[in-house]
Amino acid sequence: MERRLQAGEKIREQRCLIQLLKPVFFVVFLLPGFDHRLGWSRALLGAAPAWLSLIADALILGCFLLLFWVLRVNSFASRTIQVESGQKVISSGPYALVRHPMYAASAALWLATPLALGSYVALPAFAFLTPFYVLRLLNEESFLRRELPGYDEYCRRTRCRLIPYVW
Repeated sequence: MERRLQAGEKIREQRCLIQLLKPVFFVVFLLPGFDHRLGWSRALLGAAPAWLSLIADALILGCFLLLFWVLRVNSFASRTIQVESGQKVISSGPYALVRHPMYAASAALWLATPLALGSYVALPAFAFLTPFYVLRLLNEESFLRRELPGYDEYCRRTRCRLIPYVW
């Protein structure tokens, strides 16, 4: 648990990405509240239907279940990117579909959040978080290819990084 909650990223590029992402997260999470208060989405496109919010809520629940599955299957999964002694490549469970299921679940969670909150205006801002995940996972992959024995072979077997059968 202590390792999973560790926040000090050791890789310089990862630290830079996280520093860039902090103010973006702050602004992105303010948008739905301002949208609700000021009625931007309602004025532009009308109120979000309840069914859309319910579907987004179900997607968010599914994303959390996927995140729990990832943490259960991969005891080495954590917030920081590192390789520990005895660490092995995990290729079962969600890792059999994509190489980065934690990022996939997180990205889908962020895309569903503004819809769950009824904010069409915030959707592009939340979508803007996805390139950060892509940059982070590309950097993580280059690190793991160098530092984790067997990761290169895993990449050849599991072709998709984030979206099954797409990328």
